[in-house]
Amino acid sequence: MTLPGADSRMNDHSLIIGLESRLLNAWPSFDYQLYDGWVLRLANGYSKRANSATPFRPDIGLDDELLDYMIARFVEANVRPTFRLNGVETPDVDELLKQRGFKDIEPTHVLTAPIRNGDCEADPEVSLEPQVSKRWVRAAAESYGGDKADDEKLMRIVSRIRQKAAFATLSLDDRPVAWGLGVVERGYIGLYDIVVAPDLRGIGLGRRVVASLMAWGCGQGAHTAYLQVREENEIARSLYGALGFETAYRYTHRVMPGRSSSM
Repeated sequence: MTLPGADSRMNDHSLIIGLESRLLNAWPSFDYQLYDGWVLRLANGYSKRANSATPFRPDIGLDDELLDYMIARFVEANVRPTFRLNGVETPDVDELLKQRGFKDIEPTHVLTAPIRNGDCEADPEVSLEPQVSKRWVRAAAESYGGDKADDEKLMRIVSRIRQKAAFATLSLDDRPVAWGLGVVERGYIGLYDIVVAPDLRGIGLGRRVVASLMAWGCGQGAHTAYLQVREENEIARSLYGALGFETAYRYTHRVMPGRSSSM
């Protein structure tokens, strides 16, 4: 499923790098290392976007020497070597990783949508807090489940956010049922960790959280919202398409198999 306008936008390296820099700031890792335009991020294995090497310079390449060096840094940190390819790298980067046995997994779309005047009214049942709480982290992590159920690591990541943020909770009859995070930077609001209680999914609660965070972003001067969704998640992509989101660019992961990791 390719959304309208995606082809030309996915070739815009300035747009990609601008959104990638905001994403990096909105979802901080514990450690950053810079290698000739590649940013290697480490966060004890919690989420691939915080534990991967990403290109941050147009037409950047990768040779065997630098690849081996970065692999060693991942292994030292007990994190599976992972390269997050966003399209600004040269085509031979993907071929090199493929030849070295890295598997292509979890293609993901970064979507954007303009914030219009009609998007600026918040939902009164969605509370927005400027600071993270243990209660928010515990509930969001529990609803995620699986390898994202580690509330300690999630707290370490979101407590490092330095941009203005809003931690959203939607409650029905005093029961918290959906959560989300919005981070504003330079005219954009990033939407993260949109999650709904497992027994109440599919009835529009996530949409209400997204709409409220976009309304909050509007009040903070944001003109555009962005988020990430896996390519395989057709339901979420259709939902966001109905909200006006279109693909800005696509990224994928090249992951080295056979390494122990908490990811």
